[in-house]
Amino acid sequence: MDLQLAGRRALITGGSRGIGKAAAAALLAEGVQVSIAARSPDRLAQAAADLRAGTDTPVHAIEADTGDDASVRRMADRARELMGGIDILVNCAATPGGQARPPSLAEITSADFWADVNVKVMGYLRCAQAVAPGMVAAGWGRIISVSGLAARSTGSTIGSIRNVSVAAMTKNLADELGRSGVNVTVIHPGLTRTEATPGVVAARAAAAGVEAAEIERRMAATTTIGRLVDAAEIATVIAFLASPLSVAINGEAIACGGGAPGVIHY
Repeated sequence: MDLQLAGRRALITGGSRGIGKAAAAALLAEGVQVSIAARSPDRLAQAAADLRAGTDTPVHAIEADTGDDASVRRMADRARELMGGIDILVNCAATPGGQARPPSLAEITSADFWADVNVKVMGYLRCAQAVAPGMVAAGWGRIISVSGLAARSTGSTIGSIRNVSVAAMTKNLADELGRSGVNVTVIHPGLTRTEATPGVVAARAAAAGVEAAEIERRMAATTTIGRLVDAAEIATVIAFLASPLSVAINGEAIACGGGAPGVIHY
């Protein structure tokens, strides 16, 4: 299927690793020029080099902190300067969930809460504010935010709050921007296999006193497909949502965690 994306321009935050980097690769494969943004210059440079291998489509690297207003404005300005405009925003810059034990009620601090929400909720909002005017002026755009299935389950108080907030923001922006040709969606990955997964598995195995294979089995049991979804598979969903073919989907939250056993969402 031709996703009709050739020649489009995408800004991807959190693009130096994990789902963000995979999304950049998927969009590049469709002929999209990409700018990846992240805080770590070394990791950003390596990701850009990895992505450039085997493609003639431009890949740009922009150091940015989405937790800071001025940094986001500079990032968006630089992306427009490098690419001539921004048609697609993929919000993926956030503290990864599911890699450590969430704090209990007594352990939650204001500093931890606001640091997390500032990057994932306010950070996503800052980025949308920075790119939406150009999309509206062009009469077309796509904003896709990567949230998570903690929005639909308990176990991480901060994780649930931040992810539900991203979904609420998405619907509000979709209602406001949809008639201008800008679709806004959110995806909810679950546990996702990325380059960080081996370390997570090893840490959980050590803490539980079991073999790594047992942790893998337990993680796989949380899905209806019997395995973890990998970052490239999440990226395929993002690529479709970024395309003109996804016009019928606006303001929606799409779960892509391999299916949660025993629950119904409608």
